[in-house]
Amino acid sequence: MTKYNANNERIKRKYFIFLKEAKGQNEATLDSVAKAIARFESYNQYKDFKGFRFEQAIAFKKHLSKSKNQQTGKPLSLATINGTLRHLKAFVEWLSQEVGYKSRIKYSDAQYFNLSEKESRTAKATRKKPVATLEQIKHVLSIMPSNTPIEKRDKALLAFTLLTGMRDSAIASLKLKHVDIAANSVYQDAREVNTKFSKTFTSYFFPVGDEVKAIVVEWVQYLTNDCLYGNDDPLFPKTNTGQNSENNFEALGLSREHWQSAAAIRKVFKQAFVLAELPYFNPHSFRNTLAALGESLCQTPEEFKAWSQNLGHEGVLTTFYSYGEVQDNRQADIFKGFEKPRELLPSSFDIKELAQALKAEMGNELMSC
Repeated sequence: MTKYNANNERIKRKYFIFLKEAKGQNEATLDSVAKAIARFESYNQYKDFKGFRFEQAIAFKKHLSKSKNQQTGKPLSLATINGTLRHLKAFVEWLSQEVGYKSRIKYSDAQYFNLSEKESRTAKATRKKPVATLEQIKHVLSIMPSNTPIEKRDKALLAFTLLTGMRDSAIASLKLKHVDIAANSVYQDAREVNTKFSKTFTSYFFPVGDEVKAIVVEWVQYLTNDCLYGNDDPLFPKTNTGQNSENNFEALGLSREHWQSAAAIRKVFKQAFVLAELPYFNPHSFRNTLAALGESLCQTPEEFKAWSQNLGHEGVLTTFYSYGEVQDNRQADIFKGFEKPRELLPSSFDIKELAQALKAEMGNELMSC
C-alpha cells in the first residue's frame, strides 16, 4: 500500500513553512504537528486532503478513542487525543483558505475535530505535581561526589539550577562570561543562550543558602584557574569520551564544547536523585521549588513581582498559574492556622495593593489575547 501522497506532501511542506516562518513555531511544535497529521493520513489511507469531509474527522476521533500507546499498550490519554485533534483542526482551518482547497473544504469542517465539552475539560485538567523541598535538594547535593572533573561539574550543575532557576536548555548553552559571581547574577543573552521565547534578561541568584552558592563559585574558579577556560567556553562542558586500552568507550574528562541538548543534564539529575534514594525531580521542577520558596519569603507585591521576573516571567500571574500551586501539606497547615486567632499583617504588606496589581496584570493579559 502507498504510504504517502505527493499532493499531501507538497501542501504539508507549505504548512510547516507557514508555522515556522509566519507563526514562529519551534521545531518541537512542528514535530508534534507532523506526527498528528501523519497519524490522520495513515488512518485515512493517504487520501488526498482535497477530498476531506467532516465525516472523516468524526470517524478519526472514534479511531483514536480505541487506539493504544505503542510503548505502554494502554489506551491513549485524553490529553494526547486532544493535542492530536487540536493540531488537525488548525491544519484543516488553514487548508480551507488555500488555493485548490478552499472550494472543497469548509472552514467549519475543522470543528468536527473537537472533543465533547466534558472530554475537553478532562483532557485539560491539571494534576498536582510533586515538588522537591529545598532540604531534599540540599541533601542530594551533600552526598554527590566531587572528586573527578565530571563529578565536580555534575554537582555544580545541580547547585546552579537551584541557585538560578534557569531552564535546562538555557544552562546547556551558557558560557562562562554570562555568569557574574561578584554581582550574583546571570546575563541570559538570547543571542547566545537558548532562552524561552528568545528573551534577553538578567537574573539574580536566589537566596537558597551560602553552601549552594559556594559549590557554584568553586566550580567557576576551577574552570578558570585549573582548566584555563575562557569567557566563551561553556559553563558546563560536555563529557569528552574516547577509547581506553581495551578499546572500550569511556569518559575521559571534560571537553570545551557545549552539550547539544538538555538530555545529558536530565540524566545527571536522575542519577543524583537515584544516588540519594529519592524520587526523581527533573531540572524544570526546581522552578516549582523556587516559586514555593518565593511564596513564603515575599511580603509585598513588589517583592513577588521581582521574584517572578527573576524566573523570566513577564507577569506574576504566570508564576501563580504555572508554578504557584500550594502543596497539600502546606494547604493543611494554612487551614489549621485559620482556627487560631489572627494577627494583623505587617504594615509592609498591603493586600489592596496586591489585589490592584493582580487586577492590572489580568487586564494586560486579556488585552494581549
